[in-house]
Amino acid sequence: MKSWEVLREAIDPVGVKVIAAKLGLSTALVYKWCQETAADDPEGSGARNPLDRLKVVYELTRDGRIVNWLCHAADGFFVPNPKVDPGEHEENLLNATQRFVQDFGMLLSDISTSIENDGEIIPSEADRIRQSWERLKSQAEAFVVACEHGLYARGQKSRR
Repeated sequence: MKSWEVLREAIDPVGVKVIAAKLGLSTALVYKWCQETAADDPEGSGARNPLDRLKVVYELTRDGRIVNWLCHAADGFFVPNPKVDPGEHEENLLNATQRFVQDFGMLLSDISTSIENDGEIIPSEADRIRQSWERLKSQAEAFVVACEHGLYARGQKSRR
């Protein structure tokens, strides 16, 4: 699905006028976000929408925190697809397991250090715990997805 289609379907039930008013933009601009722009005609009827712009920011930075922030705002969590080269199953399985255990240890360390200091967890400590938790969730999900795709199966090809 194209970004303009996603926006059109998401905005339609709420209404262009409501979205435009809340963002302080013209309804014409919001309507243009929901129209296709030809790849060879950037000045076409559609306008470069916020999803396309955010995608460019991500592509330039390759910083997953951008996508994760948006997912977190939607009560979710972004987990990238695992990258495992064929023929390195055993090494990657060991490395993935070690990373998972290390991230779990880091989470426990952040929690115990926060409590140990003064018996409470303040917002800055909660942020550090959140970052450790999100790293752990990401590692665990990538590991499970890799297992589901057969990436760690000895002598078997991926089921992707």
